[in-house]
Amino acid sequence: MILTICICFGCLLFLGVPIAVILGITTMVCLIFFTSTPLHIITQQLFNALDNFVLLAIPFFILAGSIMTRGGIAKKLVAFVNALVGWFPGGLAMAGILACIFFAAISGSSPATVVAIGSIMIPALIKAGYGERFSLGLITVSGSLGIVIPPSIPMILYCLVMNVSVAEMFMAGIVPGLLIGFALMAYTFFIARKNNWRVETRASLAEIVRTAREGVWALLLPFIVLGGIYSGLFTPTEAAAVSVVYALGVELFIYREFKFTEITGVCQEAAVLSACLLFILSTAMTFIWLLTAEHLPHQLADIIIQHINSPWMFLLTVNVLFLILGCFMDDVSAMLILAPLFLETLNRYNIDLVHFGIVMVLNIQMGMLTPPFGLNLFVASGITKAPLLTIARGVAPFLAIMLTCLMLVTYIPWISLALPGWILR
Repeated sequence: MILTICICFGCLLFLGVPIAVILGITTMVCLIFFTSTPLHIITQQLFNALDNFVLLAIPFFILAGSIMTRGGIAKKLVAFVNALVGWFPGGLAMAGILACIFFAAISGSSPATVVAIGSIMIPALIKAGYGERFSLGLITVSGSLGIVIPPSIPMILYCLVMNVSVAEMFMAGIVPGLLIGFALMAYTFFIARKNNWRVETRASLAEIVRTAREGVWALLLPFIVLGGIYSGLFTPTEAAAVSVVYALGVELFIYREFKFTEITGVCQEAAVLSACLLFILSTAMTFIWLLTAEHLPHQLADIIIQHINSPWMFLLTVNVLFLILGCFMDDVSAMLILAPLFLETLNRYNIDLVHFGIVMVLNIQMGMLTPPFGLNLFVASGITKAPLLTIARGVAPFLAIMLTCLMLVTYIPWISLALPGWILR
C-alpha cells in the first residue's frame, strides 16, 4: 500500500492536481485495491473531519484578519512602534518588524500580516532610503511571523490532526516568535550601522503618548484574545469570535476607517479562504483515517528507527524533508499529511508533540518564503507590483537567520516548552 500511495500521490502532484483532490483520490484508490471497505465511508469521514467545534476558530480568525487589514488598526500600530524605536539606527525597519509582531498576535495569518503592514511600511522604507530589495525582503519575512506568534491558524490545524491542546500550542509559539523577531531586529540594526542609513528624529514623550493613546485599542486585542484563552475565560474558538466582534467594533466606531458596505466583501473573502482550508483539512483527515486503520504509522516508525538511530537525526531529517517539500507543495498540506504519519515515531523517540508542532510551524514559515510556491512572495508581489524574483532576492539574506532560529528551536526544546511548562502544565 505504501508504494501505491507514493506512486499515486507523486503522479497526481506532477500533473498539477490540487492537493485536496490528490488526497481524496489516493484514499479512494487504496480503499478499492487494498481493503473491503465500501467507498461511501469516504463521505462519512469527510463529514466527521469537519464535525469539530475548534474548527470554527479558523473562519473567525480569517475574518478578523480581513477586517483589520482593510481598517486602521495596522496604521495605528505602525505609528506607535515607530514613535518608540524609530530613532534607533534602522529604526523605521525595526518598527516594521515590531508592527508585524503585534499584528501577528491579532490576525493569526501570515498573508494578512504582509498585506496590512507591508502596504504601509514597504513604501515608507523605500522612501526613507532603505533600498527596495532590503525593504521587500524584511517585511515579507517579518510578515511570516503571523503563523508563529499566536493565535495561529496552522497551529490550530496541527492540534486537530495530532490531538494537542490549542492553548498549549499557542503558548509554545510565543518565545520562538519573539526570538525570530529580535534576531531580525539585531540584523537590521547591524546593517543600518554598516550602511549609515538615516536615523529618524527621536519622538517626544508627547508624541509617544499620543500614538499610544490612538493605538491602545489595537494593542489591547492580543491581550484580550490570548489572556482570555490562558485564563480560561473562553475557549480558542470563542476567542476567535471575540476578536471579530472587537475588531469590527473598533474599526467601525472608533477608527472609522472601515465602512458597513465593506462587511459583505470581507465576509466573502473569509468564506472562500476558509472553505479552501477546510476542504484540504477534511480530505487530509480522511487520508489520515485510512493510514491509521491500516497501521501505516507503526510500519513507518519501524522503518525509521531501523535506519535512524537517534531523535537528533530524525528531527534533522524531518527539517530537510520539509524544506525540500516546500519547493514543490504547500507546507500546511505537507504538515497535515506527514505529521500524523510520524506520530508513532515521535512517541518512540519520546519527542514532545507540542515541541514538534512548533518545529512544523517554523518549517511552514520557511516554506512561505521559498520559491516557487512561497505564498508570502506572491502576496508581497501583489501589493507592491515588484517582480517575484526581486522579492525572492530580498528575502534570501534573511533565510539564514530563519534557518538558524529553526535549528535552535529544533534542538533546544526549552525555547518552545518553557512557557507552557511554567504556566499551563
